[in-house]
Amino acid sequence: MTSNRTLIPARIIIVMGVSSSGKSTVGQSIARRLHVPFLDGDGYHPEANVEKMRAGIPLTDEDRWPWLERLALALHEAADKKGAAMGACSALRRAYRQFLTDKAGEPVLFVYLDGGREVIAERMAKRQHEYMPTSLLDSQFATLEVPDPTTENVLVVPVTDSVEKITQTALKALDHLKTFKRWQ
Repeated sequence: MTSNRTLIPARIIIVMGVSSSGKSTVGQSIARRLHVPFLDGDGYHPEANVEKMRAGIPLTDEDRWPWLERLALALHEAADKKGAAMGACSALRRAYRQFLTDKAGEPVLFVYLDGGREVIAERMAKRQHEYMPTSLLDSQFATLEVPDPTTENVLVVPVTDSVEKITQTALKALDHLKTFKRWQ
């Protein structure tokens, strides 16, 4: 899935999608290939958010803003130190993606793992997550505003592709990173 729109070069790349779409796995794979730090958004949630999700209570926008800000600032700092940084974050709504970009203070490229509810539910049933019960999947899809590659800086990839294929697709889109000092 591609568009005619050219992606805006970015040092911060965030793999996004609903829970169990493979954000952490894909993000780690891309980060390893680029030799850049990987920051998992799950690690930036305040304990109150974790407890809410563990109890099966969906997060509200008020719960998400401080978490998104912490992640954006950490990604910016990591990119400053290492030339680029990878993150994983659900970034379900367009407002969240814009907020992450604004707080990072620079362009962010989102890699959207696009998958239907049935595929994601099957994956979610097979994995153990510290605090994300399967009961929250419907709220994830209800919150999701599918990114529009014609108006957002997003690379859309099918969640059904292998991790390696998604990694290769993303790396082709990240060729601009070779222009940063680290690779010169």
